[in-house]
This record gives sequence, structure tokens and C-alpha cells, in this order.
Amino acid sequence: MKLHPALRRFSGLACAALALSCALMLPTAHAGEAEIRKNLAASIPQLANIDEVRPAPMPGLFEVRVGFDVFYTDEDGSFLLQGSLLDVKNRKNLTEERVAQLSAVKFEQLPLKDAFKIVRGNGKRKLAVFEDPNCGYCKMFEKDLRNVKDVTVYLFLYPILGSDSVVKSRDIWCAKDKAAAWNGWMVDGVKPATAECDSAALQRNVAFGRKYNITGTPTLIFADGTRAPGALPAAQVEKMLAAAGN
Repeated sequence: MKLHPALRRFSGLACAALALSCALMLPTAHAGEAEIRKNLAASIPQLANIDEVRPAPMPGLFEVRVGFDVFYTDEDGSFLLQGSLLDVKNRKNLTEERVAQLSAVKFEQLPLKDAFKIVRGNGKRKLAVFEDPNCGYCKMFEKDLRNVKDVTVYLFLYPILGSDSVVKSRDIWCAKDKAAAWNGWMVDGVKPATAECDSAALQRNVAFGRKYNITGTPTLIFADGTRAPGALPAAQVEKMLAAAGN
């Protein structure tokens, strides 16, 4: 987990973590959410707008959430800890699970009107993918994805790698055959022809991705809402499609 900008100046977090572990051993009265918010905002003005405070899975610890960033504090907000909370017994990263839960997207919530379809075989299975046309991993992924049959891919152009990504995404979105233009560029290296049209869908895709914490490409979303980042091999995509029940 990258360091939140609000905390970059606080280089003593490791010491705070140690102090917190000691504080948790002492009997204290629970001051409540209001006290936590008040004390953290007073000490760290950048944390004046906390989205949520709730008990953490570890007794005596409280989760503090700002957007998709998760921190931990004691009962009155005197200490702040950033890092992963691990369930050692069950071998789970509880912080990662929490962030995944917060950023989950139900398939029916996807704005499919802002994507174009690529249908392979009978197309009965569904997969949504957010990709940037200048993403090298996306090109690797697209070449391997051709081995996945009987699937409808909803392709969301997601130009986040610079101005040229915006231009290429526009040319692909405005092409007469979007799927052909996309495959021509991503698989065969044929640059899409310059084209103009209403490309507001691209801005909506970026806004949607920011809202749901889509920070890299490719990002895959399956029919059951399962989300997977990265260029998964075709065999793994097949397994996840099966697990998604389609």
C-alpha cells in the first residue's frame, strides 16, 4: 500500500505503531468515533474529512477510512498506523480484503453503453475489461485472450497513460468497426485511422474508474463482480469465468 499524501511528512509512523501496540495493552475507556475524528483532524489537518470510522477486526483497534485508503488508530485517535492488518491464523490480509470490498463493482452497475463488444464463439459468458491502448501489458493480454472462446468482452477504453492514449482511444471509439480497430492496433500493431465523433464516453470511463479505484490496466471484472488486475493468462481467465458461473 503506497503512503497516503496526507502522511508523507510523518516519518515516525513506525514509532507510532510501536506506541500503539503498547497503548492497546492498557485499559482505557472507549471515547468513540467523534473523539477519534476530532483528535486526528487536530493533529493532521489533511484528515479532517474522514469517510468512515469503525472497529477493526483486531480488538482495541479502529479502522479509519479516507476514500480507498485504510488506516488504523487507537480508541481516541492518539496514534495512527498505516499498513496491512494480517489474520495470522487464517492467513488473510484483512486490509487488502477490505479495500477490495470497498472498490467492488457489480457487473450490472457497469455503464455498458460506454463500452464496445467483442464477441467470440457463442458469446454466452461475460467479461468486462478496462484497457489503455498504450499499455504494453494490455497488448500481451489481448493476444492471449484470443484463446478464450464463447465469451462477450465489454471493452472499456481507459486512457490514463497520457495524451496519446486519449487520441488513440478516440480514434478507436469513433471507428466504424470499433472491435476491428482495437484488435488491429493491440494485436497486429496497425495504428487506428484518425476519426472524430462524440467521445465523451472516454471521460466517463475515466471518471468511473477513479470512483471505483481502477488504478491500472488491464483490469478485469467478471459476471459475479470478481475483479482482477493485470494481464492474466488465458487459462486463468477461463478458471475465473467458470467460477463466476458463466
